[in-house]
Amino acid sequence: MEASINLGRIKNIPIGLHWSLLLVFGLLTWSLARGYFPEEYPSLPASAHWFLAVVTSVLFFGSVLLHELGHALVALRNHIPVRQITLFIFGGVAQLEQETRRPGAEFRIAAAGPLVSLGLAGLFGGLYLLDQHIPYLAAPSLWLARINLLLALFNLIPGFPLDGGRILRAIIWQVSGSLHRATQAAAFIGQLVAFGFIGWGLYTIFTGSFFNGIWLAFIGWFLQNAAAASYAQVNLEEILRGIKVSQVMNRDYQAVPSILSLNQLVEEKVLAGGQRTFFVSDNGHPRGMLTLRDVAAIPQSKWRFTTVEQVMVPLKRLTQVQPNLELLSALQIMDKANVAQVPVIEGDSLVGLLSREQVLHYIRTRAELGI
Repeated sequence: MEASINLGRIKNIPIGLHWSLLLVFGLLTWSLARGYFPEEYPSLPASAHWFLAVVTSVLFFGSVLLHELGHALVALRNHIPVRQITLFIFGGVAQLEQETRRPGAEFRIAAAGPLVSLGLAGLFGGLYLLDQHIPYLAAPSLWLARINLLLALFNLIPGFPLDGGRILRAIIWQVSGSLHRATQAAAFIGQLVAFGFIGWGLYTIFTGSFFNGIWLAFIGWFLQNAAAASYAQVNLEEILRGIKVSQVMNRDYQAVPSILSLNQLVEEKVLAGGQRTFFVSDNGHPRGMLTLRDVAAIPQSKWRFTTVEQVMVPLKRLTQVQPNLELLSALQIMDKANVAQVPVIEGDSLVGLLSREQVLHYIRTRAELGI
């Protein structure tokens, strides 16, 4: 879930909004201004209902952000980097750069978010007790107390990848000693919960509440896909565990001299040979790398007079891996750098190319062989 709007950083963690949040913000504000506040506080003018609705919506998504920050800060305390926090249609997600290595850390990280929401529910509930006779303060306080309590309880549902599902996985992991078996069990329960939401949504639609039913079914569909994707990721990690970059990388890479023109490169290597990625090397010393995307960025009229050296990305600017690095670690490096391929460097020598395409080919081949 990539952010569409960047809001800045907290504790060096990038905070962003996905465009879908704007839709939910509008719907929530409209619902509060036209439904909840007029029913609960009919003495207030319509303009006050809209003002309180906007303020309450902002505070609600601030509460969601604090929920995710709870996960993120505990992850950092357990030495797990956090890539970013993104607020989106279903609330928010703190994206960790790697899976936890111990069930205790998994439990603490998963439990942190609901604990923050419970704390906020208590905070807003306490404020309501103090300001219940002041409608302009009581209106948002009571609603935020209720919604944070619901947020905590919803996330504690034992359906992976909800927080409750992750807590369940941590417990099973602790008992069984196997992350793979724990994820398999938690994901299975998560899919049951997801299908329960879908069934509940369909029932709600047929009993006359179309919008609520669609929303419940949509939540179930999202949870089902998330549970399946999480299980697939852990399966992938199980397959690749212990595999080194050297076992998968392509040693038969294309190297071209730095003085070669783009015109020659396209005619002799791309069109004739079908190659898409090239290393630039002079006398056996790697200089850089270029792809078809780099070539396409140069107007064709200039290809004859432009050398690959002028277009290549210098080696020192490239994300690099070593042949003895675990493949899982290499994929995490590529994911963090948002690149599809990296040079494999040993000492000062270029020994191969690792690409996502090769990793997929390796996985498919193992599946075909049944290993």
